[in-house]
Amino acid sequence: MATGSEADGVYFGLMSGTSMDGVDGVAVLFAQGKQPAVLGEAHVGFSTGLRDALFALQSPGDNELERAALAANALATRYAVCCHELQSMSGVSANKIRAIGVHGQTVRHRPEKGYTWQINNPALLAEMTRIDVIADFRSRDVAAGGQGAPLVPAFHSTIFGAKNETRVVCNLGGISNITILSASGTVHGFDCGPANALLDEWAQRHLKRPFDEGGHFAAQGQVDRSLLNVLLDEPFFEERPPKSTGRDLFNPAWLDAKLAGFETVSAADVQATLVALTALTLAREIERHASDCRAVYVCGGGARNPVLMRALQQALDETGVSGAPVLTTDALGVPPQQVEALAFAWLAMRCVAREAGNVAAVTGAAGERVLGAVYPR
Repeated sequence: MATGSEADGVYFGLMSGTSMDGVDGVAVLFAQGKQPAVLGEAHVGFSTGLRDALFALQSPGDNELERAALAANALATRYAVCCHELQSMSGVSANKIRAIGVHGQTVRHRPEKGYTWQINNPALLAEMTRIDVIADFRSRDVAAGGQGAPLVPAFHSTIFGAKNETRVVCNLGGISNITILSASGTVHGFDCGPANALLDEWAQRHLKRPFDEGGHFAAQGQVDRSLLNVLLDEPFFEERPPKSTGRDLFNPAWLDAKLAGFETVSAADVQATLVALTALTLAREIERHASDCRAVYVCGGGARNPVLMRALQQALDETGVSGAPVLTTDALGVPPQQVEALAFAWLAMRCVAREAGNVAAVTGAAGERVLGAVYPR
């Protein structure tokens, strides 16, 4: 393995998150002492069949091992398509790419039981691309007693931190999480609760579309305060960090159980209330842990939902964090859709350099660890 500047070069980062709509990829040049330079980006969607297979694997079922293996093969094929698009956009040949950092698709996240599982076939991806692949970033942190998540705060600190100013970076993917970059230089972060996972589920049920584009469905409804209080009655929201979560908790069964007794609430009102749930749980955590923040910078798919962005701003204004604007990471020079994929390219670079990728204070691990498993080209 290389160390320090020997790890510089072009990396691909691939991220398919809990929304399961496809894979985002970036080609990025890392050079010591300089900000990462994005050379190209791509998005490759998942077929309905692959998306359904991934959703089905979120819950126990028959023949899981074979279904997971077949889904992993299909997933690796989509990753390879994304890599070929990145090569075309960046103009960098395969033999000039140091490595592909690929997250895989989380189907189980149970760090309290000592495991997290991101299905993937990195060996197949290496075979198809003829590029080194680095995968399985979370397992080492879990093995060291950590949550295995979130892993992006170390990266956020590198590119978004500022001296003498507290900033919050908020990822609105399937699950919401925040990174707190304090004025003193310390870094904290944790998952806060559901975001697009439940919003997309409800949109699929009632709009027959994978998500609520532009938040228009939610905008037609009103927040039902009684329902909101029931949704907020979840022990996870009161747990202290380090903490992480996923579809193991916030899934359709959880939502249906909470909706029992609220059958007369309109579908649009439920969507509006789910938006309020995401915004309020985030605002409360920011108030508890970063009330001095100067701004909140949003990335992930939720950054494209103006209704959710406005709800988060309103929730912050109603807490002790009034005056902190809600912006996207565009304001810091990185488009919201690039941040997560860029983070896994960075983690791959850290693995090549034999440098730690986690923040132990964030994940609860016994210490900093080099993350990732290498599959040579």
